[in-house]
Amino acid sequence: MAVGFKVKHYWYQVGHGDFLHSFFSTISYHLEQNGWGTEYPFILNELYNGKLNYKNIDRAITELELIKKKLQKYNPSQVIWDIEDLSKRPPWGNNISKDISNLSDYFITSEGEDLIDTLMKAFKKGLKTNSDVFIETL
Repeated sequence: MAVGFKVKHYWYQVGHGDFLHSFFSTISYHLEQNGWGTEYPFILNELYNGKLNYKNIDRAITELELIKKKLQKYNPSQVIWDIEDLSKRPPWGNNISKDISNLSDYFITSEGEDLIDTLMKAFKKGLKTNSDVFIETL
């Protein structure tokens, strides 16, 4: 089943739910010293739990910009597949594209788009339409 971001009647496909969970796990593990959602509450608490209120999108954009910048400091081998079980590894192992140089460009959607860019598009669409951003499964 595919998971993605829904804004009004717009759909931004991500891919498998485990892949999206890996994105959130990687952020929390590497960038939040005091636990899940302590540094990036709008992305890791509100959005992760299914709905980002449109009134908080500006703050989520700021968080996402910081996340992207900070993930550039980490090698692709430092990806976290599941923060609840650090022994789990991505199904593709270390077999990744040579174009991936750090964790900010590691996450590519099932449609071949950068996940951070896709999430930013969803946020901007939410701002433009005064709409909440949801995580939904098809």
